[in-house]
Amino acid sequence: MSVIDLAFKNNKKPKVGNVLISDPFLDEDYFRRSVVLLCDHNSEGSFGFVLNNYLDIDLHEVDETFPDIKARISVGGPVETQSLFFIHSFGEEVEGGIPINDELSFGGDYEQIQELIEADKSLASKIRFFLGYSGWAEKQLTGELKENAWIVADNITSKEILSTSDDQFWNHCLEKQGERFKTISKFPINPQDN
Repeated sequence: MSVIDLAFKNNKKPKVGNVLISDPFLDEDYFRRSVVLLCDHNSEGSFGFVLNNYLDIDLHEVDETFPDIKARISVGGPVETQSLFFIHSFGEEVEGGIPINDELSFGGDYEQIQELIEADKSLASKIRFFLGYSGWAEKQLTGELKENAWIVADNITSKEILSTSDDQFWNHCLEKQGERFKTISKFPINPQDN
């Protein structure tokens, strides 16, 4: 009889542009079955945005000056929840953006983003908005990774990160990590429900 290893861990080291996928039984409001884009990670700490915790409001409700577009807003995390943040794939076309990877940037000239989208509303697919962010103090994320609260994924595409149409994004990202994680993605939220 063979035994399947269902330990929730991998040995990948986090890097900017990777995503963190939470343990299926992590019992924290902001991070339950979450996928977090890592936007900065260094010896002083880390920060990123939860990609799959959507709000039932449109961007226009948060900022009336922004062009009226269909844009789902995510709760990026528990820090600065009254502040609006964004990632985008405009690259150097938007001044002040900080590169996350070859295709994505964080922040930049907000008015320039507004002008680009006002001129062509189809460009809305190149941007994601978040209220708040997720932050880790020095060595905190390293500790959580050692405790297997997260696995690191480096195979989630920028297109997938920018999309807001996948309500099963945690499952999707976990399944992409291989057979063991595909099995884990099917675990019930509450083990007593099994």
